[in-house]
Amino acid sequence: MSPSSGDGRGEAADSAAARPAAGPGSDLEARARAAAAADRTPASVEIYDTTLRDGSQLEGISLTVEDKLRIARELDRLGVHYIEGGWPGANPKDDEFFARAAEELRLETARLAVFGSTRRVNGTCEGDAVLANLLAAGTRTVCIVGKCWDYHVTGALRASLDEGIAMAAESVAHLVGAGRRVFFDAEHAFDGYKHNPDYSLAVLAAVAEAGAERLVLCDTNGGTLPHEVYAIVAEIVDALGAPIGVHLHNDTGCGVANALAGVRAGAVQVQGTINGYGERTGNCDLVPIIANLSLKMGVETLPPDRL
Repeated sequence: MSPSSGDGRGEAADSAAARPAAGPGSDLEARARAAAAADRTPASVEIYDTTLRDGSQLEGISLTVEDKLRIARELDRLGVHYIEGGWPGANPKDDEFFARAAEELRLETARLAVFGSTRRVNGTCEGDAVLANLLAAGTRTVCIVGKCWDYHVTGALRASLDEGIAMAAESVAHLVGAGRRVFFDAEHAFDGYKHNPDYSLAVLAAVAEAGAERLVLCDTNGGTLPHEVYAIVAEIVDALGAPIGVHLHNDTGCGVANALAGVRAGAVQVQGTINGYGERTGNCDLVPIIANLSLKMGVETLPPDRL
C-alpha cells in the first residue's frame, strides 16, 4: 500500500482522476441497456438472511435471545444459505446469542454468520476489539462492513483514501488468516461508485485480493433505482470478475426490483430480511425475491421442497 500524499488523498485518488467520475448526470440507463446485451443471470443465488440483525432495527421490534434462536431454526427449515446472527460486542444480547448458538443451535441447511466492521483508523488488526469479538463468536463465516465511498472515508473517518483501502484489506486478511470465510459488505457502494468509480473499484479489488469470498454492494441510503443497480453491478462484475452480492434497502420502494436487477446483472448473493423488516422503510424482502427468482426467472435459490 503506497503512502498517502500530504493532502490526504493518496495514490488511489490520483489514479481516480484519470477517468471522469460517474455523477448524477451519467447515463446509467444507457449503460444498463448496453450491459443487457449479454445474459448475466447466474444459475443459482445464495440467500443471506439478516433478519436477526438488520431486520431487528425496525422500530417496535425487540427480539430476545430465545426469539433469535427460534427464528434461526425456522430460517434453517426454510433453507436459506446464511443466517446473520448479530454483532458481538455491540450489545450483551448478541454476545449471549452466539454463546448459546454454539451449544444449542444445530443447523441442517444454513450457516451462521457473524457481523462487524473493519479495524479502526490507523489501528492494527491484532489490537482491534471488533475483530477480536468476531473471532471469539466462533462462526466459520464472517461478514464485515467497510467504507467504499471516498466522501465517507475522508469526511466521516477523516482518513486518507489509502488508509481506507488498508482498513478494509487488512481486516479481511486478518480474518482469513484466522481461518474464516469472509464476506465484505461495501457500505454506500452504489453512491460511492456513482461519485468515484475508480476508488470504489480499488477498495473492492483490494479486499478480493485479501481473500474476501463475496463482495457485497450495499445501497445503504436506499436511493438507487433498478436500472442503476443493473448497470453498476454489471460493470463491477466485468471489472473484477469476483463473486458479487447485493444488500438493498427499500426507501424508494424498489428493494425487491433492485434485488432482481442485481441478479440479472450477475450478482450471486442477495442479502435481505423476511417481510422486508429493517430500519427506515426496511430491507429488501426475501419472500418475494425468492419466489420471483425461483418460479419466474428459473434461478435456483432454496431447495425445491421448501418453496
